[in-house]
Amino acid sequence: MVLFLPALLFAQDCIECHKKVTPKIVTDWQLSKHSENDVDCYVCHGEDHTTAEDVHEVRIPTPDTCAECHEDQVAQFKKGKHAAAWAAMNAMPTIHWQPMALTEGMKGCGGCHKIGLKSEEEIKKLKKDGAGFGVASCDACHTRHLFSKKEAQQPQACQTCHMGFDHPQWEMYSSSKHGVRFLLKQTGLLPESAAAPTCQTCHMQDGNHEVRTAWGFLAVRLPLPEDPQWKKDRITILQALGVLDPQGNPTARLDVVKAADVARLDQASWERERNKMIKACSECHSENFARAELKKGDEMIKQIDHLMAEAIRIVANLYEDGVLKKPENYAYPFPDLLTFHDAPTVIEQRLFIMFLKHRMRAFQGTFHANPDYALWYGWSEMRQDLTEIKEMAEQMRREIAKK
Repeated sequence: MVLFLPALLFAQDCIECHKKVTPKIVTDWQLSKHSENDVDCYVCHGEDHTTAEDVHEVRIPTPDTCAECHEDQVAQFKKGKHAAAWAAMNAMPTIHWQPMALTEGMKGCGGCHKIGLKSEEEIKKLKKDGAGFGVASCDACHTRHLFSKKEAQQPQACQTCHMGFDHPQWEMYSSSKHGVRFLLKQTGLLPESAAAPTCQTCHMQDGNHEVRTAWGFLAVRLPLPEDPQWKKDRITILQALGVLDPQGNPTARLDVVKAADVARLDQASWERERNKMIKACSECHSENFARAELKKGDEMIKQIDHLMAEAIRIVANLYEDGVLKKPENYAYPFPDLLTFHDAPTVIEQRLFIMFLKHRMRAFQGTFHANPDYALWYGWSEMRQDLTEIKEMAEQMRREIAKK
């Protein structure tokens, strides 16, 4: 990039002022590849902000800003699931019940889901209702203003979002043998050439920013399995997710799932992602071993789907028998697993925890090679959830019988 003298002088003005106002931002920028390549402040932020009085004129970068130089990476990102994160959050049925600070204010779901693409209207709303930040996506991993590629290649770059209640991938990975070996590499106890995969090794092969997984986030997919029991169980789960109606027909919510790309909806897309994972595993293991290990994850999903479906049917039967009042905002006579903590009763909230906390740990722990998460934090907890749901249902029926 060739800069003319006025541009150089303009950039120098930014630096001199911000050394006093936000000195660490300047330090990070000076350490960055942007600084080395004369990508100065105005390239990303525009030229309209020049004094303390016109701070509102500063341009906050979006992915399209980054695409001016990083076209391939942004194009890949836009095709991946991270790009749909903002849309997926806003598609949740009761998201508007949460305090604005948690969503648009980015102190809850929005703190991670801000990585998703936003429309011009959504960006305008963020600027109107909040401070106008959180409209970028690339800076979720390449944190500003260093925007380091090396930082984004470390598994810790994924830790902030991929941890906790419903997707504890960091905890599972970092305490697995894969994660432990990479930590030993980071501390210099294992040589740099030692085999130790990171999140990016498996999920961003060759630096591809189109991040996906074969089973999708919730481990529900189409077509339905041939196994009769598993097919029945998965239909029940899809009904509780609101994407199939009581007769098993697609609902309008299925279109939302398609748009958010949280599930594989055909065999070809599932096989494409599965084959990519086998390729990654085969760098260190035999292909036969890799296929066998991934098959265990598939089998785990089959087993936990059976537990999950039984619990869903128990609550659905309570609705049907008039023991439990179906919430008016539920479209169908099934518990809505996507209402999360907004479910109105303890038994329904236990069902939500069983689905999004313990079921996730069971299958993700299996795929992430973490036995403790797969068993004790996943399968075992689901068994306990089911026992509690059965007991609560029986107690509710006894109370009704007494009246």
